[in-house]
Amino acid sequence: MKITRITTEPISIPLQRVFRTALRTVTTLENVLLRIETDSGLMGYGSAAPTTVISGETMGSITAAADHIGAAIAGMELTEYERVFQRLNGCLVGNYAAKAAVDMALFDLLAKSVKMPLYRFLGGAVQPLATDITISLDSAEKMAEESRARLTEGFKVLKIKLGNEPALDIERLDQIYRAVGDTATMRIDANQGWQCKEAVAVGREIERRGIPVELIEQPVAAHRIHDLGFIRGQLMLPVFADESAFTGADVLELIRIGAVDGINIKLMKCGGIYNARKIAAIAEAAGIPCMIGSMMECHLSVTAAAHLTAATRAISLFDLDAPLFCASNPCAGGISYRGSCIDLPEEPGLGITGIIGREP
Repeated sequence: MKITRITTEPISIPLQRVFRTALRTVTTLENVLLRIETDSGLMGYGSAAPTTVISGETMGSITAAADHIGAAIAGMELTEYERVFQRLNGCLVGNYAAKAAVDMALFDLLAKSVKMPLYRFLGGAVQPLATDITISLDSAEKMAEESRARLTEGFKVLKIKLGNEPALDIERLDQIYRAVGDTATMRIDANQGWQCKEAVAVGREIERRGIPVELIEQPVAAHRIHDLGFIRGQLMLPVFADESAFTGADVLELIRIGAVDGINIKLMKCGGIYNARKIAAIAEAAGIPCMIGSMMECHLSVTAAAHLTAATRAISLFDLDAPLFCASNPCAGGISYRGSCIDLPEEPGLGITGIIGREP
């Protein structure tokens, strides 16, 4: 089965509510859908999310990179997939979201070629999936109200966005805890929004007040990896890296200097499933846990992340809620949600049967 061509299509999906972090405000999800065609007639699907403030990629750069990758891998035999993935990752530097879209489409094709759901192709389900739910940055009162509402919908883990205003952040978290008590697990994510000393001060105040926070994610700027280690040494709270951890080499360095207690893996950061599995193996060897996360991504790429996660024991924390913020779904098939629980499809590959309104 040979790869014949790659095609892309931009999509725009309104969000059900404004999504805010310390880095950006999002009202519409912009993604690029991707399709790989083969000479056998099988097609593989992928998608990419441009997150300019994190990865530097745009809708235009993703489309151009996909065209470049398509030219590089056209004519390659998919049964020699190790060579295909090496070519994919070596044909241009960076451009991880574009690579991720191609990568998941390749995995979709590989699993389809043996008529297996992707999670089974990757080794079989080793764990059920239940996602957290993100509480977008807002006033303390609105965040507390949103947290209560999400608990009534069946979510048990809250990922609370903070950052940029340490004193207000403590008030936000305090009001959320007063609203939900011990009925929810709380994770906090500053999205690089604090200075090193601010992160330590916030963490110590959380500990002083006895607010039960499970972990603190990316408190400082991505390049300040030694600050991550300093913060980790000052607090009892586990420190997880997100924007500091794009590649396997990044993760090796974070582990070498003792900077983190865990890693947030995102397909859009690392370039897809092929590289995500390497990162999970590195973390597992070092004895640190991984979270699976996403950018503001559509149903398709989160489905790919869910297949990977179900088959990977080293990924033990789940943040796969992005499709729940979307007002519509551009795909037929894929994962489905029952409250916080994620059900995997049993159709071959990703289980994406088509792009709505286009080919079946």
